[in-house]
This record gives sequence, C-alpha cells and structure tokens, in this order.
Amino acid sequence: MTMTCCMGQTKSEIRAIAETDAKLIMIPIQKMELWTSKYKTWRNFVFESYHNRLNEMLHTLDSIAFDNMDERLLAYLKEKARVNEDKTIHSTHQEIAYDLHSSRVVISRLLKKLENLGRIELHRNYIEILHLD
Repeated sequence: MTMTCCMGQTKSEIRAIAETDAKLIMIPIQKMELWTSKYKTWRNFVFESYHNRLNEMLHTLDSIAFDNMDERLLAYLKEKARVNEDKTIHSTHQEIAYDLHSSRVVISRLLKKLENLGRIELHRNYIEILHLD
C-alpha cells in the first residue's frame, strides 16, 4: 500500500499505532524514486521490508481464517511480551479484543480460562504472563 501510494503520489489509507516510543524517518517521494533507481542496496532494503510485511499479513490472515480464538489469543500474548520484552501486558480486555477482531466478553472469558490454568495472572490494569508454553 505504501509503495503504491509513493508511486501514485496519493495519501495512504493505512494507520499505525506505536505501542512503545519510536523514531520515525520520513523520506520524500522524490528521494525514494531516485534512491530506488540509483542504489541497489536501498532497493533491496525496500523490497525486503515489503516482502516481510506481506508475509506478516499472510500469516495474520491464515491465523484469522484457521486458528481458533484460544490459539490466536495465546499467540497475541506471546508476541506482545516478546516485542515489549516484558511479561506484563498493559492492555485492556477491550483493546485485546479490538486487536484480535473479537468481543471483550470472549477475550475476558478466555483470559479467565488461561488464569485458571495457571498460565497468566489477571490484575486490575495489567496481565502478568506466568508461562505460555
């Protein structure tokens, strides 16, 4: 989507939310076009980045289509802990439901089930991961 918008000089419909502090580098379209034709390393970096994003998207679609919500929730919690390098997850049940395209009631029920199995501990404003393997 981003590459198409760069080439066609249109506004992207994609919205991203940073979960942690991040630095953003914006490159003018003109430089993007120049660097892509002039520098093989830049072109390879851009295409490899898009390849990785496409693979992530396909994995997500596969997960939504074929994994049950229990498996998707476990994968979500593991990934959140890995990315944040923290076994404490500061997300509401509603935020998790939104991320997983589910309802808060379903997510709360599954989180309670994980707590009863001793895999997580639910607290008022956070979820503590005990073990998810």
